[in-house]
Amino acid sequence: MEVTLRIKRYNPDLDVKPTFREYQVQVETTYRLLDALNKIKWFQDGTLTYRRSCTHGIYGSDAMKVNGLNRRACKLLFGDLAQRITIKPHLIADESPIHEERRQSPEQRERYDDTSKCILCAACTSSCPITWPHTGYVGPAAIVNAHRFIFDSGDTGANERLRLLDGNTGVWRCRTIFNCTEVCPRGIQVTRAIAEVKRVHQYGEV
Repeated sequence: MEVTLRIKRYNPDLDVKPTFREYQVQVETTYRLLDALNKIKWFQDGTLTYRRSCTHGIYGSDAMKVNGLNRRACKLLFGDLAQRITIKPHLIADESPIHEERRQSPEQRERYDDTSKCILCAACTSSCPITWPHTGYVGPAAIVNAHRFIFDSGDTGANERLRLLDGNTGVWRCRTIFNCTEVCPRGIQVTRAIAEVKRVHQYGEV
């Protein structure tokens, strides 16, 4: 299958600030993230640099942030990840709070409580029959993590996430089969979350 890795790059001699660059790589579900990084460095971009040591998950020298979590590239399998590593799974806020933390009502917190339970196992994506023939589909796991922030009252990045989820590679590829909901170990209503993101696209209501 083909996956897209979105990697933050920075050359102090050329760049004003770090930017993301996307690389397409053919992998198997049994490949580790380090395998894909090596393919990029060896065959696409020799300037890509990263730390690695024994490649057996012992020393942790290849620890890096993946989908918002610290992971080890030599242990992380693509079978445990959504096929497209993106959708900005972190809070985006235009302004920092001045005097105190951001506050939410119980109702505002409840709006995204279900999808905040995601443990990033990607069982929903691997069980989705739409991902099998359509390798470009971002998959349920990515949409669930986008949902968690789209409906967060303290987040201002909803429009950017919705843009990334539009089209045939995003929420519109879903056929409401419910496999994702059935296999979720946390009981997240994944299909409902995808439908709610579709509704925001159609009616513009968060």
